[in-house]
Amino acid sequence: MIDLHVDRTSTVPAYAQLVTQVREALRMGVLRPGDQLPTVRSVVTACTVNPSTVLKAYRELELSGLVEARQGAGTFVSGELGAADPHAMARLRASFARWAGQAREAGLEPEDVRALIASVLAEEARTAGKEGGVA
Repeated sequence: MIDLHVDRTSTVPAYAQLVTQVREALRMGVLRPGDQLPTVRSVVTACTVNPSTVLKAYRELELSGLVEARQGAGTFVSGELGAADPHAMARLRASFARWAGQAREAGLEPEDVRALIASVLAEEARTAGKEGGVA
């Protein structure tokens, strides 16, 4: 089971933060089909959010086919995201953790890191599109 959290300083709505965390856990292999998500009550307590916020997040995940609510039993993972090799993901995560430490030492703030990553991904997408014959 994962521990969900909400960043009160973020401009991203709380329910969207919860959805993102579950989706990321699925991509990283932390959550797998059959795993149970934290109960609405436990997320409300841990994140100090309204129950409707958690229900909205879980509903969005259910509509996307990633989880299913079972009456009286809880909410369970029913879908998967990503097909990356878990060993490759672990190796890349470790490399990225080292890079993130270097970025912090260089004085970059989290927003700087996000902007840098977004620009690299955008450039990579443009390059891949050109190589694939799409301009």
